[in-house]
Amino acid sequence: MKIAFVTDTGTGKDPAYWQERGIHCFPLQIEYNGNSYDEYVTIPYKKVISNLHEQVLMKTSLPKLGLIEDTFSKLKEEGCDAVFCVPICKGLSSTFQSLEMVANQVGLKFYGVDCYVTAVVQDRMIEIAKEMIEKGHTPEEAIQRLERIAASCETVLLCDDLQHMKRGGRLTPAAAMLGGLLKIKPVLYLDKGTKGRVDVMAKVRTMTKAQDKVIEFIKSRGVTSDYTFIVAHVDVLDAAVDYAQKIQKSFEGAKVKIIDLVSAVGIHTGLGCLALQVFDENA
Repeated sequence: MKIAFVTDTGTGKDPAYWQERGIHCFPLQIEYNGNSYDEYVTIPYKKVISNLHEQVLMKTSLPKLGLIEDTFSKLKEEGCDAVFCVPICKGLSSTFQSLEMVANQVGLKFYGVDCYVTAVVQDRMIEIAKEMIEKGHTPEEAIQRLERIAASCETVLLCDDLQHMKRGGRLTPAAAMLGGLLKIKPVLYLDKGTKGRVDVMAKVRTMTKAQDKVIEFIKSRGVTSDYTFIVAHVDVLDAAVDYAQKIQKSFEGAKVKIIDLVSAVGIHTGLGCLALQVFDENA
């Protein structure tokens, strides 16, 4: 059976990067001022950050259906039998459902895994799936492995710009006003338990207390220094470095990688956001 591997820019990587690795990648859409742009293709990350500083209201949407249809039809014509997809999670986007729908329409068998998040765990899951299947594992075996990885993942967001989240519809106006008046820092998280939807874990008054709460939370979930640790940020590199050092002190031997937060997520969290993503790659 000939299988094509598919993801999207929720991984934080552009289509050219994935093309070099034999994986198809569809750009998520970023919309503002009446125009729609391909994430990391026609709107670079620096432009997204610039728009955030200028308080330009941006929205995100799933990849272009026409592009998915054209790609899957071409794969079918080239003798492909199935697509193995790890897109941005169902809780944040309808991309998964769209990929499945189009695959069924053109006659491709669909294999898909919900990563319950996005970013690095999504990135590694599609890579691992391709590696396993090319080594002779069945798609079902790959799915079982990926589901264990997804179940091990915790992603926690510390947001500084509540007004931006209100404008983007991610907070109620009342909650945003409360945060602004009382200087509350919401600790938000998403994982398998939330089905990939953003939920509130805690509300604290300082970023230091918020970070302590995050470390306490992931320890309670059984995270060890053997996990993969990623700190992502929205234009606050110095704060990300300090946060990473604090995590390393709490998990002796842990290696923490620092990255820019995926633009499609940063658009909704706003500037100053710090995100921690941990997962067991060897689950």
